[in-house]
Amino acid sequence: MATTDQGMSFLLGDVSSENPYEEVAHIGTGAFGTVYKARDRHNDGRMVALKKVRVPLSEEGIPTAMLREISFLRQLDAAQHPNVVRLLDICHGCRMERELVVFLVFEHIDQDLAGFLDRCPEPGLEPSLLLWLLKQLLTGVEFLHSHRIVHRDLKPQNVLVTAQWQLKLADFGLARLYERHMSLTPVVVTLWYRPPEVLLQASYGPPVDLWSCGCILAEMARRKPLFGGRSEGEQLARILELLGLPSEDEWPPEAAVSRSSFGRGRTSDGALKDAVPQLDSLTLDLLRQMLRFGPDRRVTAKAALTHPCLIGVCAP
Repeated sequence: MATTDQGMSFLLGDVSSENPYEEVAHIGTGAFGTVYKARDRHNDGRMVALKKVRVPLSEEGIPTAMLREISFLRQLDAAQHPNVVRLLDICHGCRMERELVVFLVFEHIDQDLAGFLDRCPEPGLEPSLLLWLLKQLLTGVEFLHSHRIVHRDLKPQNVLVTAQWQLKLADFGLARLYERHMSLTPVVVTLWYRPPEVLLQASYGPPVDLWSCGCILAEMARRKPLFGGRSEGEQLARILELLGLPSEDEWPPEAAVSRSSFGRGRTSDGALKDAVPQLDSLTLDLLRQMLRFGPDRRVTAKAALTHPCLIGVCAP
């Protein structure tokens, strides 16, 4: 189903004639659009992040699903959650025969978590700062999940950090409303942060984000990825090597590969501790709960925030 341009105008501003945003620099290009650093001509020249997305059109106009998503994004932003990047504007540009250019305008933050970790001096993050960033990460994820949104592409490059150490989730290119379990889509979660259920082509839901959070926690401590596979098969092999072969109950019943294909045996409980020696025992316990193989056994964001290692954690 689609809607006409007249219906679209209720949700999207028109920048096809006079663009209020002046592109300053190219930030990056992904599967779901190109992002620019831009100057807002109408708001004292403030800097914004301008995401340009090309939307396919049907004969009737812009797809209704796109309008529904835009409407939901506006409602979500009304909450102004401190750990989710602000969506300042949504507008459309030129319409071509079969597509429409849509601009999503976000607040601009100069660095992501990947860059922040790269610039962090030896020996790495102070434990108090690591826990503060982790708490904000989980708080943002819990907010999304409470609104039935799964981010689906959490990684250090999609987590922004201000100069005041405020963490904000960004890049909702893959985010969507979820049912109890989503059907698989072709591109979900960057490989190094991809959970077993996605690697095994099984159904998935909010626990995918908690697995990614666990990978990010380990990376904040180690300053290098926990699972750095070069293919889906290698990624799964690295997970099993570190965490061990799970029980039959934890193996997704609809997995494309059976558990019996991987033989027997488990890795010792000390393997994860050896891989992330920077974490104390309490934080390591939370990491284990985030990296449980079975998604139904993985800790939720809400429960993770009540873990003893995060009680009383505040900005350092």
